[in-house]
Amino acid sequence: MTQANLPLRTLSALITLAIVAAVCFSLGQWQLDRAAEREAILERINAGRAMAPLALRVQTPAAQLTPWRRVQATGQWLDQFTVLLANRNHEGRPGYWVATPLELESNQAVLVLRGWIPRPIGAGQSLPELSGAAGTQTIEGELLSHIPRLLELWSFGSANTESPLEQPNWKEHHSPPELQNLSLQDAERATGLKLLPAVVQQTSADRLPNGTPLIQDWAAPQTDADKNRGYALQWFIFALIAVGAWLVVAWRAWQRRRKVASPSHFKE
Repeated sequence: MTQANLPLRTLSALITLAIVAAVCFSLGQWQLDRAAEREAILERINAGRAMAPLALRVQTPAAQLTPWRRVQATGQWLDQFTVLLANRNHEGRPGYWVATPLELESNQAVLVLRGWIPRPIGAGQSLPELSGAAGTQTIEGELLSHIPRLLELWSFGSANTESPLEQPNWKEHHSPPELQNLSLQDAERATGLKLLPAVVQQTSADRLPNGTPLIQDWAAPQTDADKNRGYALQWFIFALIAVGAWLVVAWRAWQRRRKVASPSHFKE
């Protein structure tokens, strides 16, 4: 190592440490923002569940459709419009959410997530009949603003983004179509129904025609803000370490420069 290349190496080290400190500090701030978001979600959940239960009607104002509010709805199942939402695992088992509109009045309905069923695995296995109970039914549940979405990797590279609900032969399917995600707008276009601008996550018991109960162990959004604050503390510590290292490198460089510039250095 020569003294000629020492300043360049020192400068590189200082720049690198400064970048590391800035990145770690930014990641800590991001984790604090995530913690604030999760606290806000928890507040909305608690606020919605604390509200008085709501009886859903076609005339129910949208302002009253608060997410996580307990609701009751009376109507008839429109089994011909049942959809299976794929890749919804439960306790490590692959399966589907069963979504069926509940008709409140003629051609006006609310989309209901009825529950979870396992995906058939192995030869000879098939999905059971998914029809809801016949006649007028009263269900209970909690409101969601939309069906929780899953990341669709295919949508980044595929030019064909047509939903099975938009295909002409959907109503002729022998079994409900399977979708990764479903929006209320897509459901309205495909079914011709007028849907309430909310989804009911059913909590009252629902059994299939063969007697199998649909599982309604719904997972709540992640609200553990303490975990994010812990991650933020780690990133801030890393940033402090980088700042400390930067100061040490800068101090040593300054000391070397003072030594080189001191008069005693030029004495013979």
